[in-house]
Amino acid sequence: MPPPPFSTHSAIILNINGEKYTLPVDHRTTLLDALREHLDLTGTKKGCDQGQCGACTVLVDGRRTVSCLQFAVAAEGRAITTIEGVADGERLHPVQQAFLDLDGYQCGYCTPGQICSALAVIEEHAAGWPSAVTGDIRPEAGVPALTAEEIRERMSGNLCRCGAYVSIVQAVARAAEAAEAETADAEVKEAAA
Repeated sequence: MPPPPFSTHSAIILNINGEKYTLPVDHRTTLLDALREHLDLTGTKKGCDQGQCGACTVLVDGRRTVSCLQFAVAAEGRAITTIEGVADGERLHPVQQAFLDLDGYQCGYCTPGQICSALAVIEEHAAGWPSAVTGDIRPEAGVPALTAEEIRERMSGNLCRCGAYVSIVQAVARAAEAAEAETADAEVKEAAA
């Protein structure tokens, strides 16, 4: 008796921005297409469709992922954050606010991916992860300063065809400073309690 034919479709459950979505997908469907075409979450943009421009960047379990290269079935059971899930209701996330205040965008097409990457950059830096331009990567050296050079290197996977890079670097730096201040305040309150 011949083996049963392989199925090319599955019903998957995706956890996106804290909500669970069940959808039938072809196994070859990318996470990007599942978000845009199946769930109408169109904030994530399709740019090159080859993982080179970063316009489709989302966070998967807190790590940045170019969603055009990830199969939707591989994202099942993982926490996915898209640009639609970054703000707290009507209150913009500090990274979004910094991009707005400092004109970290022009046409806005790449902005959702830039913001998702910036969120990860700030977390990676705070955790002490080195980049290719970090001078001293020894653990005892501590967290490197988040210089403009560090930000540019860490954001290098996200292209802006309008050329808003100077403002993007400034926005990431401002948001990182706000995150550091918030962490320091929380530590002071915890120590006082």
